[in-house]
Amino acid sequence: MIDELLAITARLQSNEDGLRWSTPESWHITLQFLGNASPQQYECLVARLRGQFLPSVPIQLESMGFFDRTGILFVGVRVAPELLSLQQRVTTATSHCGYIPEDRPYRPHVTLARGAGRGGAQRLGAWKSRIPRQPSFTSFIAEEFILYESFTRSTGSHYEIRERFRLDGR
Repeated sequence: MIDELLAITARLQSNEDGLRWSTPESWHITLQFLGNASPQQYECLVARLRGQFLPSVPIQLESMGFFDRTGILFVGVRVAPELLSLQQRVTTATSHCGYIPEDRPYRPHVTLARGAGRGGAQRLGAWKSRIPRQPSFTSFIAEEFILYESFTRSTGSHYEIRERFRLDGR
Protein backbone atom coordinates (compact mmCIF):
# COMPACT_ATOMS: atom_id res chain seq x y z
CA MET A 1 0.00 0.00 0.00
CA ILE A 2 2.85 2.42 0.82
CA ASP A 3 4.44 1.67 -2.56
CA GLU A 4 1.12 2.34 -4.29
CA LEU A 5 0.73 5.71 -2.56
CA LEU A 6 4.37 6.58 -3.30
CA ALA A 7 3.84 5.85 -7.01
CA ILE A 8 0.70 8.00 -7.13
CA THR A 9 2.24 10.96 -5.32
CA ALA A 10 5.43 10.76 -7.42
CA ARG A 11 3.32 10.88 -10.58
CA LEU A 12 1.21 13.82 -9.38
CA GLN A 13 3.79 16.02 -7.65
CA SER A 14 5.46 18.96 -9.30
CA ASN A 15 7.48 21.90 -8.04
CA GLU A 16 4.84 24.33 -9.28
CA ASP A 17 1.74 22.63 -7.87
CA GLY A 18 1.48 24.90 -4.80
CA LEU A 19 0.80 21.91 -2.56
CA ARG A 20 2.53 20.74 0.59
CA TRP A 21 2.84 16.98 0.14
CA SER A 22 2.71 14.68 3.16
CA THR A 23 5.66 12.37 3.68
CA PRO A 24 5.08 8.60 3.92
CA GLU A 25 6.11 8.75 7.60
CA SER A 26 3.13 10.99 8.27
CA TRP A 27 0.51 8.90 6.45
CA HIS A 28 -2.06 7.62 8.92
CA ILE A 29 -5.76 7.04 9.47
CA THR A 30 -6.97 9.15 12.37
CA LEU A 31 -9.23 7.37 14.83
CA GLN A 32 -9.64 10.44 17.06
CA PHE A 33 -7.85 13.78 17.24
CA LEU A 34 -7.09 14.52 20.88
CA GLY A 35 -5.20 17.80 21.01
CA ASN A 36 -3.08 18.63 24.04
CA ALA A 37 -2.81 16.16 26.92
CA SER A 38 -1.75 16.83 30.49
CA PRO A 39 0.51 14.20 32.09
CA GLN A 40 -2.54 12.83 33.94
CA GLN A 41 -4.57 12.63 30.70
CA TYR A 42 -1.68 10.90 28.96
CA GLU A 43 -1.50 8.23 31.68
CA CYS A 44 -5.28 7.81 31.52
CA LEU A 45 -5.16 7.50 27.71
CA VAL A 46 -2.47 4.84 27.78
CA ALA A 47 -4.26 2.83 30.47
CA ARG A 48 -7.64 3.06 28.73
CA LEU A 49 -6.27 2.26 25.27
CA ARG A 50 -4.22 -0.67 26.62
CA GLY A 51 -7.51 -2.07 27.93
CA GLN A 52 -8.96 -2.43 24.43
CA PHE A 53 -8.90 -6.01 23.14
CA LEU A 54 -9.96 -5.93 19.53
CA PRO A 55 -9.29 -8.03 16.47
CA SER A 56 -7.06 -6.92 13.63
CA VAL A 57 -8.72 -4.49 11.22
CA PRO A 58 -8.95 -4.93 7.44
CA ILE A 59 -8.06 -1.70 5.66
CA GLN A 60 -9.10 -0.95 2.09
CA LEU A 61 -8.13 2.36 0.53
CA GLU A 62 -10.72 3.67 -1.89
CA SER A 63 -10.78 6.61 -4.24
CA MET A 64 -8.87 9.85 -4.09
CA GLY A 65 -10.85 12.90 -3.08
CA PHE A 66 -10.69 16.49 -1.91
CA PHE A 67 -11.85 18.35 1.15
CA ASP A 68 -12.45 21.60 -0.70
CA ARG A 69 -13.02 23.81 2.32
CA THR A 70 -9.70 22.87 3.92
CA GLY A 71 -7.71 22.31 0.72
CA ILE A 72 -6.78 18.66 1.31
CA LEU A 73 -6.10 15.90 -1.23
CA PHE A 74 -6.74 12.51 0.36
CA VAL A 75 -7.32 8.83 -0.27
CA GLY A 76 -10.52 7.62 1.37
CA VAL A 77 -10.65 4.50 3.53
CA ARG A 78 -13.60 2.10 3.39
CA VAL A 79 -15.50 2.18 6.69
CA ALA A 80 -15.38 -1.54 7.45
CA PRO A 81 -17.33 -2.64 10.55
CA GLU A 82 -14.05 -3.51 12.30
CA LEU A 83 -12.60 -0.04 11.64
CA LEU A 84 -15.76 1.68 12.83
CA SER A 85 -15.79 -0.50 15.96
CA LEU A 86 -12.16 0.40 16.68
CA GLN A 87 -12.83 4.10 16.20
CA GLN A 88 -15.86 3.97 18.49
CA ARG A 89 -14.00 2.00 21.15
CA VAL A 90 -11.10 4.47 21.08
CA THR A 91 -13.50 7.41 21.34
CA THR A 92 -15.31 5.81 24.27
CA ALA A 93 -12.02 5.01 26.02
CA THR A 94 -10.69 8.56 25.62
CA SER A 95 -13.93 10.12 26.86
CA HIS A 96 -13.04 8.73 30.30
CA CYS A 97 -9.91 10.91 30.14
CA GLY A 98 -11.78 14.15 29.46
CA TYR A 99 -11.88 14.13 25.66
CA ILE A 100 -15.10 14.92 23.83
CA PRO A 101 -15.84 12.99 20.64
CA GLU A 102 -16.47 14.95 17.46
CA ASP A 103 -20.11 15.19 16.47
CA ARG A 104 -19.51 14.92 12.73
CA PRO A 105 -19.52 11.57 10.93
CA TYR A 106 -16.30 9.56 10.88
CA ARG A 107 -14.55 9.92 7.48
CA PRO A 108 -11.35 7.87 7.57
CA HIS A 109 -8.73 8.95 5.05
CA VAL A 110 -5.02 9.35 4.42
CA THR A 111 -3.96 12.95 3.72
CA LEU A 112 -1.62 13.14 0.73
CA ALA A 113 -1.33 16.91 0.24
CA ARG A 114 -2.59 20.27 1.47
CA GLY A 115 -2.93 23.53 -0.35
CA ALA A 116 0.08 25.57 0.80
CA GLY A 117 -0.27 29.16 1.94
CA ARG A 118 -3.05 31.61 1.18
CA GLY A 119 -5.30 30.48 -1.62
CA GLY A 120 -4.17 26.87 -1.23
CA ALA A 121 -7.72 25.50 -1.30
CA GLN A 122 -8.44 27.37 -4.56
CA ARG A 123 -5.24 26.06 -6.17
CA LEU A 124 -6.16 22.55 -5.13
CA GLY A 125 -9.55 22.94 -6.80
CA ALA A 126 -7.92 23.88 -10.10
CA TRP A 127 -5.52 20.97 -9.68
CA LYS A 128 -8.25 18.27 -9.49
CA SER A 129 -8.24 17.60 -13.23
CA ARG A 130 -4.69 16.20 -12.98
CA ILE A 131 -6.03 12.92 -11.61
CA PRO A 132 -6.80 11.06 -14.83
CA ARG A 133 -8.44 8.00 -13.24
CA GLN A 134 -8.97 6.58 -9.80
CA PRO A 135 -6.24 4.14 -8.74
CA SER A 136 -6.97 0.78 -7.18
CA PHE A 137 -5.27 -0.22 -3.95
CA THR A 138 -4.23 -3.46 -2.32
CA SER A 139 -5.96 -4.09 1.00
CA PHE A 140 -4.02 -4.88 4.17
CA ILE A 141 -4.62 -5.85 7.79
CA ALA A 142 -3.87 -3.35 10.57
CA GLU A 143 -2.46 -5.23 13.54
CA GLU A 144 -1.91 -2.22 15.77
CA PHE A 145 -2.96 1.37 16.33
CA ILE A 146 -0.65 4.15 17.44
CA LEU A 147 -0.83 7.15 19.74
CA TYR A 148 1.06 9.95 18.01
CA GLU A 149 2.18 13.35 19.16
CA SER A 150 2.14 15.90 16.37
CA PHE A 151 4.32 18.96 15.97
CA THR A 152 3.52 21.75 13.53
CA ARG A 153 6.46 22.93 11.44
CA SER A 154 6.79 25.25 8.46
CA THR A 155 7.19 22.18 6.24
CA GLY A 156 4.04 20.54 7.65
CA SER A 157 3.16 18.34 10.57
CA HIS A 158 5.71 15.99 12.07
CA TYR A 159 4.50 12.95 14.04
CA GLU A 160 6.28 11.06 16.79
CA ILE A 161 5.09 7.72 18.10
CA ARG A 162 4.30 7.76 21.83
CA GLU A 163 2.62 4.34 22.26
CA ARG A 164 1.70 1.30 20.17
CA PHE A 165 -1.38 -0.82 20.89
CA ARG A 166 -1.70 -4.34 19.48
CA LEU A 167 -4.86 -5.44 17.72
CA ASP A 168 -5.07 -9.16 18.08
CA GLY A 169 -8.23 -10.00 19.97
CA ARG A 170 -6.34 -11.31 23.01
